[in-house]
Amino acid sequence: MPAVSSATDEVKARIDAIESSYEFFLAYAAQGLTTDEGAKAGAQLREFLAKIEKAMNGLPELVTEAVAGREPSDSWADVVALVRSDATAALAMVRLISARPGVSSELIDNLNAFIHMRALLTDLFLVDDLLEG
Repeated sequence: MPAVSSATDEVKARIDAIESSYEFFLAYAAQGLTTDEGAKAGAQLREFLAKIEKAMNGLPELVTEAVAGREPSDSWADVVALVRSDATAALAMVRLISARPGVSSELIDNLNAFIHMRALLTDLFLVDDLLEG
């Protein structure tokens, strides 16, 4: 079962990347910037947007691999479906924001409040805890 352990480790690494990006987004939102262009925090914002996008991309498949063989399998399948739904929605919004030439603090604040972003974080915190058990 080494592949599952590897998948579990990768899920945990991606959770850390998503959480650290979200924390940066909270700080960025508080700055009141009208655009990220030319601001030091703007360069960092782009790095964290890329980091969270990379962490979310393929995440549901990775969670599926990490929970393979765990019981109750029906419940785990439901959890994977939740992660898939929330990750897909959050990733779509992150990609759309990343494509903008200028990103304001207000826009990032709205991303932070986006229900799928918050739901994904909660999904992942629970998955992380459950993978320990």
